[in-house]
Amino acid sequence: MKIGEAQSIYREQVQRYRKEKADVSKQLQNLRKRMEATPEGAERYGSEAATLELTLEALDEKQEEYQDYLDQLADQYCAYWNATVADQQADAAEEYAVDMARIMEVARRIMRGAIVPASDEKKLMEYSEEIYQTAKSVGAMVRRQKKEKYDSLWGDEEEKEYDDPREVAENAEAADGPEIVAAADVAASVAEG
Repeated sequence: MKIGEAQSIYREQVQRYRKEKADVSKQLQNLRKRMEATPEGAERYGSEAATLELTLEALDEKQEEYQDYLDQLADQYCAYWNATVADQQADAAEEYAVDMARIMEVARRIMRGAIVPASDEKKLMEYSEEIYQTAKSVGAMVRRQKKEKYDSLWGDEEEKEYDDPREVAENAEAADGPEIVAAADVAASVAEG
Protein backbone atom coordinates (compact mmCIF):
# COMPACT_ATOMS: atom_id res chain seq x y z
CA MET A 1 0.00 0.00 0.00
CA LYS A 2 1.28 3.47 -0.83
CA ILE A 3 1.96 5.96 1.98
CA GLY A 4 -0.61 8.44 0.64
CA GLU A 5 -3.30 5.74 0.47
CA ALA A 6 -2.46 4.43 3.94
CA GLN A 7 -2.60 7.92 5.42
CA SER A 8 -6.03 8.49 3.92
CA ILE A 9 -7.39 5.14 5.15
CA TYR A 10 -6.07 5.46 8.68
CA ARG A 11 -7.09 9.12 9.06
CA GLU A 12 -10.60 8.07 8.12
CA GLN A 13 -10.45 5.26 10.72
CA VAL A 14 -9.30 7.68 13.42
CA GLN A 15 -12.22 9.98 12.55
CA ARG A 16 -14.68 7.07 12.76
CA TYR A 17 -13.31 6.07 16.15
CA ARG A 18 -13.59 9.65 17.42
CA LYS A 19 -17.22 9.74 16.32
CA GLU A 20 -17.96 6.34 17.89
CA LYS A 21 -16.23 7.41 21.12
CA ALA A 22 -18.31 10.59 21.19
CA ASP A 23 -21.50 8.53 20.78
CA VAL A 24 -20.52 6.06 23.52
CA SER A 25 -19.46 8.90 25.80
CA LYS A 26 -22.82 10.58 25.30
CA GLN A 27 -24.60 7.29 26.09
CA LEU A 28 -22.49 6.94 29.23
CA GLN A 29 -23.32 10.48 30.38
CA ASN A 30 -27.03 9.89 29.85
CA LEU A 31 -26.81 6.60 31.73
CA ARG A 32 -25.01 8.27 34.64
CA LYS A 33 -27.72 10.91 34.80
CA ARG A 34 -30.34 8.15 34.94
CA MET A 35 -28.31 6.38 37.64
CA GLU A 36 -28.34 9.54 39.77
CA ALA A 37 -31.99 10.30 39.12
CA THR A 38 -33.30 6.79 39.74
CA PRO A 39 -33.45 5.20 43.17
CA GLU A 40 -31.15 2.19 43.20
CA GLY A 41 -29.85 3.42 39.81
CA ALA A 42 -26.30 2.28 40.51
CA GLU A 43 -27.47 -1.29 40.97
CA ARG A 44 -29.85 -1.13 38.06
CA TYR A 45 -27.54 0.51 35.48
CA GLY A 46 -24.11 -0.34 36.92
CA SER A 47 -23.25 -3.20 34.59
CA GLU A 48 -24.40 -1.25 31.53
CA ALA A 49 -22.24 1.72 32.62
CA ALA A 50 -19.25 -0.58 33.14
CA THR A 51 -19.75 -2.03 29.64
CA LEU A 52 -19.88 1.46 28.15
CA GLU A 53 -16.70 2.45 30.02
CA LEU A 54 -14.91 -0.68 28.77
CA THR A 55 -16.16 0.06 25.26
CA LEU A 56 -14.82 3.59 25.52
CA GLU A 57 -11.42 2.30 26.68
CA ALA A 58 -11.27 -0.28 23.86
CA LEU A 59 -12.15 2.37 21.27
CA ASP A 60 -9.55 4.71 22.71
CA GLU A 61 -6.86 2.00 22.65
CA LYS A 62 -7.57 1.12 19.01
CA GLN A 63 -7.66 4.80 18.02
CA GLU A 64 -4.26 5.33 19.65
CA GLU A 65 -2.89 2.33 17.73
CA TYR A 66 -4.08 3.88 14.46
CA GLN A 67 -2.74 7.30 15.46
CA ASP A 68 0.68 5.80 16.26
CA TYR A 69 0.73 4.21 12.81
CA LEU A 70 -0.23 7.55 11.25
CA ASP A 71 2.73 9.12 13.07
CA GLN A 72 5.02 6.45 11.59
CA LEU A 73 3.61 7.14 8.14
CA ALA A 74 4.23 10.86 8.62
CA ASP A 75 7.87 10.11 9.47
CA GLN A 76 8.22 7.92 6.36
CA TYR A 77 6.55 10.58 4.23
CA CYS A 78 8.97 13.23 5.51
CA ALA A 79 11.96 10.97 4.91
CA TYR A 80 11.01 10.36 1.26
CA TRP A 81 10.16 14.04 0.79
CA ASN A 82 13.49 15.18 2.25
CA ALA A 83 15.49 12.65 0.23
CA THR A 84 13.89 13.84 -3.00
CA VAL A 85 14.48 17.49 -2.16
CA ALA A 86 18.10 16.77 -1.16
CA ASP A 87 18.72 15.10 -4.53
CA GLN A 88 17.30 18.11 -6.30
CA GLN A 89 19.41 20.50 -4.23
CA ALA A 90 22.53 18.46 -4.91
CA ASP A 91 21.86 18.66 -8.65
CA ALA A 92 21.30 22.41 -8.42
CA ALA A 93 24.55 22.88 -6.48
CA GLU A 94 26.43 20.79 -9.03
CA GLU A 95 24.99 22.80 -11.91
CA TYR A 96 25.88 26.02 -10.11
CA ALA A 97 29.49 24.89 -9.68
CA VAL A 98 29.74 23.98 -13.37
CA ASP A 99 28.28 27.36 -14.36
CA MET A 100 30.72 29.17 -12.08
CA ALA A 101 33.63 27.33 -13.68
CA ARG A 102 32.34 28.28 -17.12
CA ILE A 103 31.92 31.93 -16.12
CA MET A 104 35.47 32.08 -14.78
CA GLU A 105 36.79 30.42 -17.96
CA VAL A 106 34.96 32.99 -20.11
CA ALA A 107 36.48 35.80 -18.02
CA ARG A 108 39.95 34.24 -18.38
CA ARG A 109 39.59 33.94 -22.14
CA ILE A 110 38.43 37.55 -22.47
CA MET A 111 41.38 38.71 -20.32
CA ARG A 112 43.77 36.90 -22.69
CA GLY A 113 42.29 38.86 -25.57
CA ALA A 114 40.46 35.92 -27.14
CA ILE A 115 37.21 36.17 -29.02
CA VAL A 116 34.35 34.45 -27.24
CA PRO A 117 30.74 34.05 -28.37
CA ALA A 118 28.43 36.95 -27.52
CA SER A 119 26.18 34.59 -25.57
CA ASP A 120 29.11 33.69 -23.27
CA GLU A 121 29.97 37.37 -22.77
CA LYS A 122 26.32 38.04 -21.95
CA LYS A 123 26.28 35.29 -19.29
CA LEU A 124 29.44 36.75 -17.73
CA MET A 125 27.90 40.21 -17.77
CA GLU A 126 24.68 38.90 -16.18
CA TYR A 127 26.70 37.20 -13.47
CA SER A 128 28.88 40.20 -12.63
CA GLU A 129 29.19 43.49 -14.42
CA GLU A 130 32.42 44.21 -12.52
CA ILE A 131 34.14 40.98 -13.55
CA TYR A 132 33.01 41.52 -17.14
CA GLN A 133 34.38 45.08 -17.25
CA THR A 134 37.65 44.00 -15.64
CA ALA A 135 38.06 41.13 -18.11
CA LYS A 136 37.36 43.43 -21.07
CA SER A 137 39.84 46.04 -19.76
CA VAL A 138 42.60 43.48 -19.24
CA GLY A 139 41.83 41.92 -22.62
CA ALA A 140 42.11 45.30 -24.33
CA MET A 141 45.52 45.85 -22.76
CA VAL A 142 46.85 42.50 -23.93
CA ARG A 143 46.07 43.24 -27.59
CA ARG A 144 47.41 40.12 -29.09
CA GLN A 145 48.12 39.94 -32.77
CA LYS A 146 46.39 36.63 -33.18
CA LYS A 147 43.32 36.19 -31.05
CA GLU A 148 42.00 32.77 -30.26
CA LYS A 149 38.37 32.11 -31.07
CA TYR A 150 36.30 29.81 -28.89
CA ASP A 151 32.94 28.09 -29.17
CA SER A 152 30.35 28.61 -26.46
CA LEU A 153 30.92 26.75 -23.23
CA TRP A 154 27.19 26.36 -22.64
CA GLY A 155 26.17 24.79 -25.93
CA ASP A 156 22.69 23.38 -26.00
CA GLU A 157 21.51 23.09 -22.42
CA GLU A 158 18.85 20.64 -21.41
CA GLU A 159 16.28 21.41 -18.77
CA LYS A 160 16.25 18.76 -16.06
CA GLU A 161 12.93 17.51 -14.83
CA TYR A 162 12.60 16.70 -11.16
CA ASP A 163 10.19 14.45 -9.34
CA ASP A 164 7.57 16.12 -7.20
CA PRO A 165 8.54 15.40 -3.55
CA ARG A 166 4.86 15.08 -2.58
CA GLU A 167 4.27 12.50 -5.32
CA VAL A 168 7.40 10.54 -4.37
CA ALA A 169 6.45 10.53 -0.67
CA GLU A 170 2.81 9.59 -1.27
CA ASN A 171 3.64 6.79 -3.70
CA ALA A 172 6.36 5.18 -1.60
CA GLU A 173 5.47 1.85 -0.03
CA ALA A 174 4.03 2.18 3.47
CA ALA A 175 5.08 -0.10 6.31
CA ASP A 176 2.49 -2.68 7.30
CA GLY A 177 -0.12 -1.12 9.56
CA PRO A 178 -2.48 -2.49 12.15
CA GLU A 179 -5.53 -4.40 10.99
CA ILE A 180 -8.50 -2.15 10.28
CA VAL A 181 -11.39 -2.92 12.59
CA ALA A 182 -14.63 -0.96 12.46
CA ALA A 183 -15.33 1.06 15.59
CA ALA A 184 -18.77 -0.55 15.89
CA ASP A 185 -17.13 -4.01 15.88
CA VAL A 186 -14.79 -3.04 18.74
CA ALA A 187 -17.72 -1.68 20.71
CA ALA A 188 -19.74 -4.85 20.03
CA SER A 189 -16.88 -7.14 21.07
CA VAL A 190 -16.65 -5.42 24.45
CA ALA A 191 -20.40 -5.73 24.95
CA GLU A 192 -20.28 -9.44 24.07
CA GLY A 193 -17.21 -10.17 26.20
